[in-house]
Amino acid sequence: MKRSVYREAIKKAIEALNRASIVITDEERGLVEVADFGLGRLEEIGLQLVVYVNTERVCAKELVLFPFQTCPEHYHPSVDGQPGKEETFRCRYGTLYLYVEGIPEENPKAKLPADLESYFSVWREIALQPGEQYTLAPSTKHWFQAGPEGAIVSEFSTKSTDENDIFTDPRIVRKPLVEEESDSSNTPRLKP
Repeated sequence: MKRSVYREAIKKAIEALNRASIVITDEERGLVEVADFGLGRLEEIGLQLVVYVNTERVCAKELVLFPFQTCPEHYHPSVDGQPGKEETFRCRYGTLYLYVEGIPEENPKAKLPADLESYFSVWREIALQPGEQYTLAPSTKHWFQAGPEGAIVSEFSTKSTDENDIFTDPRIVRKPLVEEESDSSNTPRLKP
């Protein structure tokens, strides 16, 4: 993704946190991540996040999703003999449609781009409103999408090892590659 898109997403995420009266420090503002999952379709597939803490035992994050933005289907596998990540999503703002294994919703609220539908296989719908939460057991396949006003979700979990997540879509790249824009050259430079 282009550096300008990355910067604009950070700005929008901070504005969303402010609207929801979620205070982050100046240091945390500088740590906001943008994940487009390597697909270059941030408005559709992606999320913005700030990690408050990630130790050997616990992790706490704020996930910011723009209207109808989707975090793609994935699960957190066992790593080095330890169970995959157990996580609780607590909705703080907007509506979050969380999809997990189980009886599929007949009329799901989430809408996916037609060319990506084959990469989403779990359709049990859990709609989270502000103050509501849901806990996922380790290795649970899941994905989620914000409602029309976007969503902010606090994630509380065991140690996060996102680099080990397994996505249904094999094209997904968890760590974003940001394309540097330069006036002096037509050749873009990529930075992780």
